[in-house]
Amino acid sequence: MPWTPRVTVAAVVEREGRFLLVEERADGRRVFNQPAGHLEDGESLLQATVRETLEETGRAFTPQSLVGIYRWRHPQSGLTFLRVAIAGEVGERVPGSRLDPDILETHWLPREHLAREPAGLRSPLVLRCIDDYLAGRHHPLDLLVDLETNPDAQPAPGG
Repeated sequence: MPWTPRVTVAAVVEREGRFLLVEERADGRRVFNQPAGHLEDGESLLQATVRETLEETGRAFTPQSLVGIYRWRHPQSGLTFLRVAIAGEVGERVPGSRLDPDILETHWLPREHLAREPAGLRSPLVLRCIDDYLAGRHHPLDLLVDLETNPDAQPAPGG
């Protein structure tokens, strides 16, 4: 089987100096992460971010900007992840919403809290996305282009 990176999305949501995070169990540990998950077949990166945020926090997510695109190799598993981080806003929790079974709790935490306990983060991507957001990395969402598959279309030369 050919090598393939795992494509994931993450929502970076800040409110009054605190960031929306999920507490989840990963590799037998309780860790913090942005609302995040894998891109599913047939959905856009923005659709995936909206879906994952709703599933993991029970809140509707409105994308506003691209924070960054990150490649990270997990040191133990050797798996490579390609993460697309999207900044945006959320509303209040949707009544009756249920969180994914892997999610233990949701939290609004300041960056300093996360920086004190880097071992408590799902990956170094969590803090890096927050730092890039705080550094003003807010790129237009139209950088993310989805091309619909057209079976009759001919590929462009060199494309």
